[in-house]
Amino acid sequence: MSYSIGQVADQYNLSIHTLRYYEKEGLLPFVKRTVSGIRRFDDKDLDGLRIVECLKKSSMPLKDIKRFLDWCQEGDATLIKRRDMFHERRAAVLEQMAELRKVLDVIDFKCWYYETAVKEGSEEAVKDRLPRDSRNVNKDLGSENTRP
Repeated sequence: MSYSIGQVADQYNLSIHTLRYYEKEGLLPFVKRTVSGIRRFDDKDLDGLRIVECLKKSSMPLKDIKRFLDWCQEGDATLIKRRDMFHERRAAVLEQMAELRKVLDVIDFKCWYYETAVKEGSEEAVKDRLPRDSRNVNKDLGSENTRP
């Protein structure tokens, strides 16, 4: 199947400008063009774009994504490099998830705090009922401040 740049942009929630930039930077190396120069994406291009977007969402810099795509072009000689890169990405994502878990813990605490304060009509009522580990929630994010 063949897709226009607009269809791909809509499908991936990306701007047309972003797709053009990806192509310019070598992140979409096989996108074909019609005789009149219009980009046409096929299913293989979309598979490649899915990987680019996945790696980008894992906070991988575009230059490193480009390096991965270059390794793909080199074939089996780079299998170990590609495998190792994905193991590194996995570790980085797990670390990001752990940090986000800490952020979510603080947000959950603040939701409880303000829900309780609203229900009681005052923050003073909440201060007497703070969970024992509420200070640890703020310390996890590197802050000693327990105030809102």
